[in-house]
Amino acid sequence: MKLNGNEIRPGNVIQHKGSLWVAVKVQSVKPGKGGAFAQVELKDIVSGTKLNERFRAAETVEKVRLEQKEYQYLYEQGEMLVFMDNETYEQLELQADFVGDRAAFLQDGMTVTVESHEGKPLGISLPQFVTLTVTETEPVIKGQTAANSFKPALLENGIKVMVPPFIGQDEKIVIDTNEITYSKRAE
Repeated sequence: MKLNGNEIRPGNVIQHKGSLWVAVKVQSVKPGKGGAFAQVELKDIVSGTKLNERFRAAETVEKVRLEQKEYQYLYEQGEMLVFMDNETYEQLELQADFVGDRAAFLQDGMTVTVESHEGKPLGISLPQFVTLTVTETEPVIKGQTAANSFKPALLENGIKVMVPPFIGQDEKIVIDTNEITYSKRAE
């Protein structure tokens, strides 16, 4: 699908200079002289390198549609994470570093979305929130105010996050997997 240079939006994936790029930031610029253009910050999907490009309205770029498919997380095998396609029951193995730090939030049976292009996995989306148990934290101190004071807590998956002072050991809390931060107490 062709896009004009001024139609590029953040999150769009485009084919540019022989690679796949995702638009991170887009700014429309209307200089005093000359035509308007879009200043676009691009990030290479595969290597992660960044690039700033100018696209005029008359220029066209190829917008790429990524296939999104849901997989169920099964288990970790060495450096590989094993997922199963919910429809065909085929297994997909991905490097643990492909998922990155967020791999620690994978739980048995968790449904994730894998984005791919022409059969090659490019990205993975975890559920935004997961519930985990606090295994270690400082005890609750009476009279300590909750206003902007946080304390470190170790979670069952080995990740450390900052939590409000009223959270105690063995409590279940909800974590935002994108920001890797405390969200709320689990219900």
